[in-house]
Amino acid sequence: MRLVRIQHQGQARWGHLQGDTVHLTDGMVAEPTGEQVAFAASQLLAPAEPSKIVCVGRNYLDHIRELGNDSGDLPKEPGIFLKGPNALAEPGGTVARPDWTENFHFEGELALVIGRQARQLSPENALAHVAGYTCGLDLTARDLQKTDLQWFRAKAADRFCPLGPWLETELDPRDLRVQTRVNGEVRQDSRTSHMIFPVVDILVYVTRFVTLEPGDIVLTGTPEGVGALQTGDVVEVEVEGIGVLPTPIG
Repeated sequence: MRLVRIQHQGQARWGHLQGDTVHLTDGMVAEPTGEQVAFAASQLLAPAEPSKIVCVGRNYLDHIRELGNDSGDLPKEPGIFLKGPNALAEPGGTVARPDWTENFHFEGELALVIGRQARQLSPENALAHVAGYTCGLDLTARDLQKTDLQWFRAKAADRFCPLGPWLETELDPRDLRVQTRVNGEVRQDSRTSHMIFPVVDILVYVTRFVTLEPGDIVLTGTPEGVGALQTGDVVEVEVEGIGVLPTPIG
């Protein structure tokens, strides 16, 4: 099933996307109310309402190598950082290239959205707490990443986390193709099976310390091929079994 979040009559509404029709619901994980909207006439919103966005850094060996961080052993545990809800951007929405960075980068990745409160998860029950999977774009001011104490500007600025186009509820996250294109040219192309820490391990690790609430987002890391963006570029993140997240850079 595909769960979509749309703008409807001035309000954000959730719904089940079936064919060309959105069957509206009263929440992310809820039954249809009987109201229907044509998908073609719907304005998509980011498919999440998070209290926090938990991100995993350096989760692909090839990405670690391209950034020159492979001089030591592989990470023993996931490297976690946060974005706030202010960072969310809708699928297809323009993100202005900031004038305060000289090196504005794309990082395409698999994202997941939590469906029910998650604390102290086990490998056996972790995926049962996921409402669905989607495409994520971790925008990064690479130059400021080196100077920020907590990557505050570099990772968590406004609209630095485009998400979408919808949530795919029935998906096995263990071996999905993740591809990023810039102006139609493939720049990243890998599989989630190459992750150092798979989705289940990430959820178990994070929930040892932090309670994930319904609507929270987890970004699972990016593969090799990150690079700079300029005004006028269009980034597309595609995850196998989900769809395409387009983001114009304005």
